Amino acid sequence: EVQLVESGGGLVQAGGSLRLSCRVSGLTFDDYAITWFRQAPGKEREGVSCISESDGKTHYQYTVKGRFTISADNAKNTVYLQMDSLKPEDTAVYRCAAASFCTWYHGHYNYWGQGIQVTVSS
Repeated sequence: EVQLVESGGGLVQAGGSLRLSCRVSGLTFDDYAITWFRQAPGKEREGVSCISESDGKTHYQYTVKGRFTISADNAKNTVYLQMDSLKPEDTAVYRCAAASFCTWYHGHYNYWGQGIQVTVSS
């Protein structure tokens, strides 16, 4: 059974930092790309950052570039999203997802975590 389990969310003040973790089990980690998506109330789901496990390439949405950093620990089958200089508009439910390559199109993803809340207060 494939499982993606997020952790590390919570409440933080604007300008603060959080690190999200996505632990993956049940699939060959090196064969997949892992993307963090987020969805705020009343807004569409958007891709935030992706890492391709096969070549280590990373991608960022322009709204988070320079503030968020995605990384992976292949030994732990875990992907991290370090979020710095957080803004109230970063408030959303964050979910990690696995697919064969990086894309912002959420319909391409077969496997999803349950999601975790990130709230940034002003």
